Amino acid sequence: MTIKCPKCNHEEIEGAIFCSECGEKLFEDDISTGTRKFSDSQSLFEGIPSPPPAPSGTLGDLKLLLVRTGQMINLPNKDEFTIGRISEAQAILPDVDLSDYDAYSLGVSRLHLTFRIIDNELFVVDLGASNGTRVNKQRITPYQEIMVTHGDLIAMGGFLVQVLTN
Repeated sequence: MTIKCPKCNHEEIEGAIFCSECGEKLFEDDISTGTRKFSDSQSLFEGIPSPPPAPSGTLGDLKLLLVRTGQMINLPNKDEFTIGRISEAQAILPDVDLSDYDAYSLGVSRLHLTFRIIDNELFVVDLGASNGTRVNKQRITPYQEIMVTHGDLIAMGGFLVQVLTN
């Protein structure tokens, strides 16, 4: 007997917990591992100062400034990487884990978004996150590449970061 993934409709054997195709949990048995719902609030973006100008040329080192705390996260030196949070019994892990930054209570999904570097340009892709993703106040369509540049603000639920390049 098989069960279908609620996200991508991939068939899995009975007893599977996560979809082997997209990583989605196949059923909810423990609310603590799901994504906390976060109200869609434009107020996250108010009063954020502009960053200094980015150097011209290549993207260089990518960083995320955590707007709430002022902490900086260095991003992997890869052409593609995921951002989210780790929870118990998660089959597919994000490349950048935001768990230590109160990501669950701020509505970040386990696999929230992907960054891709294509031809020296940076793109963000929402991975169908429960609370969605906003770039500079605009909600983006899941699974669609959106170009972002130095200083852009990205909200994952209520978790606001600013993209910085060196």
